[in-house]
Amino acid sequence: MRAEPPVAADRLAQIRAPFLDAGAEAVDPPILQPLGILLDLTGEAMRARLFVVQSEGGEEACLRPDFTVPVARTHVERGAAAGRYLYEGKVFRASPGEADRPEEFLQIGLERFDTGSASAEADADIVALAWRASSAGGRSDLSLWLGDIALFAAFIDGLDLHPSLADRLKRAAARPRLLQSELARAGQAGDASSPQDGLADRLAALSPTEAGRLLQEVWALAGIAPVGGRGPDEIAQRLIRRAEAARAPALTVDKADALRRFLAIEAEPADALEAVAALAGPRSKSLKTALKGWTGRLARLSEAGAPVAHARFATALGHAFDYYDGLTFEVRSAALGPQRPIAVGGRYDGLLARLGGPADARAVGCMVRPSRAIVEGAA
Repeated sequence: MRAEPPVAADRLAQIRAPFLDAGAEAVDPPILQPLGILLDLTGEAMRARLFVVQSEGGEEACLRPDFTVPVARTHVERGAAAGRYLYEGKVFRASPGEADRPEEFLQIGLERFDTGSASAEADADIVALAWRASSAGGRSDLSLWLGDIALFAAFIDGLDLHPSLADRLKRAAARPRLLQSELARAGQAGDASSPQDGLADRLAALSPTEAGRLLQEVWALAGIAPVGGRGPDEIAQRLIRRAEAARAPALTVDKADALRRFLAIEAEPADALEAVAALAGPRSKSLKTALKGWTGRLARLSEAGAPVAHARFATALGHAFDYYDGLTFEVRSAALGPQRPIAVGGRYDGLLARLGGPADARAVGCMVRPSRAIVEGAA
């Protein structure tokens, strides 16, 4: 496993200082994390980037690939309504085919949990915190990039697509290859003869519990041992959704072109949001509502000290972990390029409910890579 070079103690202290000033509680989640939860949130494609371990007869686990999910689980288990948590430690992600990328590296971050309405003020505080910590490394080539997964979801809703196709596109919001695959098959009919149809149709006629039992019987007859820590009920429902998605029609050529135009928007925030508004069709009420929220958010960001006047807004900005469902942002270095951001973060309100927390939970957070923040860093 390739580890990044250590950051000098004095430089690390400078980058850490803005996080300490935020007054959050320090937490240190276990390095070993349940694999099933991570795969549920990121999809099987993420497995190739995880370091998976398994004791004999035990469930699969993985080395901690990030802190957000473990910290969110800690918060849910406490049953607290609100909380701010500071973390600092190593995370582990494989980099197949990228020999120059470290696979063990340091992150410093903060996760903030609230209840009620999503707060533009909380978003602004987190973005400004990430900017201050990134700037503390001494680089003079930084830029702030903004995005919003909620805008993407609202745009998809306005296209009036088949529900299975719309859901599939929303899940692919942070996965460029999957999005390009959907765009490439524009105009094609759904696959009415998917090889999974027979089993999926039989499972769909049963309750989730009954479907799980049937799937277990199939496994037993075939001598198959499931992996990934997922239960039969959940796997059965995934098979049903996958078969339904395969039968769903693809994007029409016109709607694929509209989606391409949306994803191509990249400009100063005000100009980018104006371009998004110009694409909003008569059925895009949710998109227009989401756009209105950005007026106050930009003002809050500026007041908090984020360099909004020189920021860029990109509708295609997403992150590898697809639990983000609102604001997304990155702090980038011109020297390192867009593939190696110094800081990333955003809003992920839906994650806590998926982990068993309350439906009205609100969450936003950020993390900084100290080794990239320093002038000489290139991890």
